[in-house]
Amino acid sequence: MTSSASSQIRDIKSAAALDLVTEMMAIPGKSRQEGRVVTYIRRRLKQAGIPDSAIDSDGANKPGRAGGGEVGNLIVKLPGTRRGSRRLLMAHLDTVPLCLGSRPVRRGSFITSRDAHTALGADDRAGAAAVLNTILEIRRQKLEHPPLTLFWPVQEEIGLLGARHVSLSKLGRPTICFNFDGGLAHFAMVGATGDYNIEIDIDGIASHAGAHPERGVSAVAIAGRAISDLVENGWHGLIVKGKKTGTSNIGSISGGEATNVVTSHVHVSAEARSHDPEFRKRIVKAFQTAFEKAAAALKNDAGKSGRIRFHSSLKYDSFRLADDEPCVRTALAAIESVGLEPETKVINGGLDANWMTARGLPTVTLGCGQQDVHTVNETLHIPSYLQACRIALLLATGAEQERK
Repeated sequence: MTSSASSQIRDIKSAAALDLVTEMMAIPGKSRQEGRVVTYIRRRLKQAGIPDSAIDSDGANKPGRAGGGEVGNLIVKLPGTRRGSRRLLMAHLDTVPLCLGSRPVRRGSFITSRDAHTALGADDRAGAAAVLNTILEIRRQKLEHPPLTLFWPVQEEIGLLGARHVSLSKLGRPTICFNFDGGLAHFAMVGATGDYNIEIDIDGIASHAGAHPERGVSAVAIAGRAISDLVENGWHGLIVKGKKTGTSNIGSISGGEATNVVTSHVHVSAEARSHDPEFRKRIVKAFQTAFEKAAAALKNDAGKSGRIRFHSSLKYDSFRLADDEPCVRTALAAIESVGLEPETKVINGGLDANWMTARGLPTVTLGCGQQDVHTVNETLHIPSYLQACRIALLLATGAEQERK
């Protein structure tokens, strides 16, 4: 910790922080199955003397909200030991399925997965560990702090669902919020793209593919024709239309059961992203038009065509925090206070901060050292993770130096 930090704070216990994140990365907990990591965090909180009355969960996992799951969001709400506005620190609990079976091992300045076929799970167990380590250090060092909320949302990886459906009343009305997620410790993510989910059901006409293929309309052929249209006209992948930009992706296609039957049904799942809400809607409309045209163009020998059922829904909207937003200024001050040069970023992925900001809680996101996330090459950069733990402690205690 540099001299610019509050004189009451001693440095974190690096070995304990590394043990914490290593243990947490090894706990299975993909989206909707976060129960085991919640149990672990609750146990560590109680060992640190956090009373049961301060530890809560909500119903974000109830059907109709986040679509079920083992547990809701985990929330710790603490009164301040000194006066000040309530601060919130958060990081999501779930990992992508590729992380199941992760066995973290230290190799030099990095932690990697010992198993070459699994991801590490640093996204976002590194953030979750940084938040947990913060309260453990506050208790260990007996540090004063303003009113404080610690928030571990579930189901981030499948649409930011925990943050979208959190019971705001349980958060204690924080006035300044910090999210810990991917990237190096000097990054402050002040904006992120928005995302629409697209679900398309294609109904063709079944027939015997050998005896009378002309009587059928292939749902697979409709899908192929529509996708070709999107690719050829620049509406799939990276999309640039004049000054407007965005992305789209068809993530999965399923349907059909036998080669001797003209496929009568195919389901397509896709997404459309853009920082511009209106352009995002244009991408969605381009998808709908392409599939409708393809369905109308293919007919059987009786002149009958297939049809599509098209549904789109907002996963999360884009956001951009102003440079003078209190959470941004405070985060940059904390980054500087540990000797790093802060860098703000706007990203093309989604963050829990999208929904927090949309719900009236502007939230800046800070990196914890995760690299190559969602791949088997994922690593955790140890120096960055430890710096993130120091930054989190400064922010939780209000000890960051005011940035000029």
